[in-house]
Amino acid sequence: MKKPPFLSFYSLISGLLFSLAWPANGFPPLLFVAFVPLLLMEGYFLSNRSNNHSFGIFFRVWPAFIIWNGLTTWWIYNSTFFGVTMAVLINSVFMSLTFWLFHFMRRRLKNPSQGYLGLIFAWISFEFLHHHWDLNWPWLSLGNGFSAWPSWMQWYEFTGMFGGSLWVLVINILVYKVIQSWLDGTSLKIAFRRLWLPLAVMALPLAVSLLMYYTYREKTAPVDVVVVQPNIDPYEEQYELPADLVIEHATKLALTKADSLTDFVVFPESMVQPNWSSGLMIWENDLEDHPTINMFRNGLLRALPQAGVVVGYSTYRSYEPGEEIPPTARKFRNREGHYDAYNTAFLFRNYPDLQRTHKSKLTPGVELMPFPWLLKPLGDFAIDLGGTVGQLGTDPERIPFTINDTLKISPVICYESVYGEFVAGFVRNGSNMIFVITNDGWWGNTAGHRQHALFSSVRAIETRRSVARSANTGISCFVNQRGDILQPTPYWETAVIRQKINANDKITLYVRYGDYIARGSVLGLVLLLLIAVSGRLQGKK
Repeated sequence: MKKPPFLSFYSLISGLLFSLAWPANGFPPLLFVAFVPLLLMEGYFLSNRSNNHSFGIFFRVWPAFIIWNGLTTWWIYNSTFFGVTMAVLINSVFMSLTFWLFHFMRRRLKNPSQGYLGLIFAWISFEFLHHHWDLNWPWLSLGNGFSAWPSWMQWYEFTGMFGGSLWVLVINILVYKVIQSWLDGTSLKIAFRRLWLPLAVMALPLAVSLLMYYTYREKTAPVDVVVVQPNIDPYEEQYELPADLVIEHATKLALTKADSLTDFVVFPESMVQPNWSSGLMIWENDLEDHPTINMFRNGLLRALPQAGVVVGYSTYRSYEPGEEIPPTARKFRNREGHYDAYNTAFLFRNYPDLQRTHKSKLTPGVELMPFPWLLKPLGDFAIDLGGTVGQLGTDPERIPFTINDTLKISPVICYESVYGEFVAGFVRNGSNMIFVITNDGWWGNTAGHRQHALFSSVRAIETRRSVARSANTGISCFVNQRGDILQPTPYWETAVIRQKINANDKITLYVRYGDYIARGSVLGLVLLLLIAVSGRLQGKK
């Protein structure tokens, strides 16, 4: 194969294409060609395999993924150095290893063209892994690249976000094949004609999506929701202000919009915090007469007896002697025993109705200790020194908040909104709408909180559920069932918004079958690897 011109710059070009395509303000169609420079580079390495070690491709493509990760997720630095290190450096290594695996299969398969299936299977399997392992980070999954353009992803109700990833990968391969044929000597006129296939693969899902977008009609089942954005500084105020002042402030805000017709008032994640110094802890072992809960019951719920209140807390649970101690439990510092810490969402209604759920998709390094079987001894050492290493407790099942037989709510806490199949689990269990509570103030006024808000659009389309989103410092909003964001609030401002959103009991294909595209890709990857390895072994014989 003839060496493509300016080969050394291809990794830089790909990195910039990925970055310029990415939300919140990118141009997503660039994703359809972002892999092409890397594929041209890989094709050259394959044709000159005798002069290049297979792992050499790793170092050639790594700069592209460093650029993509760095330009789109640098804002994590505002929250945690570990987080930005993992998201940029480590994640770019994982992406490069995934691309190397594709190149490895191409070198070993008798028909290297089969290796392009390896790229599809390997990349989607990598994204799927990022949804499920301890170093979870699915933020840059390719299908999320269209999150700011809901009219382009209506068909996600059939495929989920992984359908978008598949779409991007297939078109990149088809475009590459056209360009490579031209570089190999095909006339420009013939190569141009061959573009019909990638254009058709792009146009068909797009046409279906646009038709669905402009013809979708929600079933009328209105629920009146007030969303409060209290705008409490997570660095200076959230853990210092007394809980009673926070609740009083939030209640006053809610009552500026809520009235006797309001069905729900939604407050953000971790709004109510314990006070270690005063001893006002929030133990789940004894919640019924907790002062903060009574403040809601005697204040907001007395003014709005028909409403439900959804609010985020930081809570704890101690374990009695003889109880099974889960691996997430921590040791008390000043006495014997263990306790779990939780990021909790409560639903308060008229006494004694109190429902809760715990955040179960945790942020690595902040709320989750990766691979505790390996790092648990380090966590114990850190606790002895007064540190906070360790992970939060989680729930084993996705249980919606139940209002009655016809209305159930998905309580989704912060990072959980990034996970399609996780949110779909609530819907499979009967949820009719989604409430997202989050605190995005850690990231500052960067692309981070805007990207995070857009995931609610993806979840709304996948599940065809309306979303009410309360963010401590913004963006708070509502999202209709076709993914349109309604009444987005400004960042770092106090705000209260109200909207009637429709409940829905339809079960989409994606909700019913989950991430079937990703699971099929894992199976395909295993089969291709077996074929590649067995072919190599036969060659040695």
